[in-house]
Amino acid sequence: MQLTSFYPVVCTARIQESRDFYTGLLGFETTFEADWYVSLRRPGPPAYELALLDHTHPTLPAPYRTPVAGLLLNFEVEDVDAEWDRLVLRAGLKPELEIRSEDFGQRHFIVADPDGVLIDVITPIAPAAEYAGRYVG
Repeated sequence: MQLTSFYPVVCTARIQESRDFYTGLLGFETTFEADWYVSLRRPGPPAYELALLDHTHPTLPAPYRTPVAGLLLNFEVEDVDAEWDRLVLRAGLKPELEIRSEDFGQRHFIVADPDGVLIDVITPIAPAAEYAGRYVG
C-alpha cells in the first residue's frame, strides 16, 4: 500500500464544540467545514490532520453510527509543563490525569475533548533502567 495521507476521523455528537476545542486550544485550522464534517490541519512542518464527523451521518455504515469511545490521542510537545500551565491552569481544562513523570519515559497529563476523546500531552523523558532496553532503534 502506497499511502498519500493518514489521519484519524473522530465520530462526534458535538461537531462545533469539538472544532472549537481543536482550533482554539490545540492549534488546528479548519480546511473544510460542513454541518456534518470538519477537516482540520495543524500547520507544519510537519503538518498533522484530524477530521470530525457527525456520528449520525449516512456515510457511516448504520451499525457504526455512534459517538467515539475509548480513543486516546497523543500530542508530543517540547514542554509539557508549559502546556499544563496553558491548558489546565489558565484555560481551565479538567485534568483526567494529573501531570506526572512515568518510568517508561514520558512526562505527561491527560485532558478530554468535548466528546470524551482523551488528549495525552507528552514530553519524552529518559526512561528508568527497567524500560531503557525496551526501546527499539
